Amino acid sequence: MKLDILAFGAHPDDVEISCAGTILKHVEMGYKVGIIDLTGGELGTRGNKELRLQEASKAAELLGVTIRENLHMRDGFFRNDEEHQLKIIQKIRQYQPEIILANAPTDRHNDHGRAAQLVKEAAFLSGLIKVETEYNGQKQKAWRPRSVYHYIQDYYLEPSFVVDISNYFEKKMEVLKCYASQFYNPNSNEPETSISRKDFFDVIESKARLWGRYISAEFAEGYIANRLVGVKDIFDLL
Repeated sequence: MKLDILAFGAHPDDVEISCAGTILKHVEMGYKVGIIDLTGGELGTRGNKELRLQEASKAAELLGVTIRENLHMRDGFFRNDEEHQLKIIQKIRQYQPEIILANAPTDRHNDHGRAAQLVKEAAFLSGLIKVETEYNGQKQKAWRPRSVYHYIQDYYLEPSFVVDISNYFEKKMEVLKCYASQFYNPNSNEPETSISRKDFFDVIESKARLWGRYISAEFAEGYIANRLVGVKDIFDLL
């Protein structure tokens, strides 16, 4: 199965928080989009791995993605090494995406920046024919996506470009509420975290409004490119 876009997240909910609007938009446009979570988020302060995976499944259904998988790497302890790179290379070659979305290159959570570098390097190595991988007992063909773009997470980072998600922001917030264990719940007895605060959704909205303002839109999501971004038609620029 070939995908157009493959979004990687270090933890379930990384993708939804940062680029759910972009995914909803491109799914509606007819593109095939998939999500691969590296870990089950088992070190998260609230909830547990089993609950988190159930929430991720509900979110995937609302997003309308073609596939969602979890590589079950160790939350907090996965490494950017050959073993982990090969796991990602195998998935890139399996789904042959044109575009990969990955974690922010630097962020409050150590896993985010490490995942960003891991996915970026794996995407390059996936295009080398002498890097050998197998899937279902068969040798895989080399595949390199056209681009790897990093979505922006907790830290404010200057985006290379932004995507207008004005028509999808409300649905994005509905998707985020699938992760009930992670976000604000006045009846919860679990410790408060940086994303369970009552104002966290306000922060997401404010950031989306700020980036939307730059392109005369109501809401937008920001991305960082690893290379110069070009356009075939200057009228594609907002």
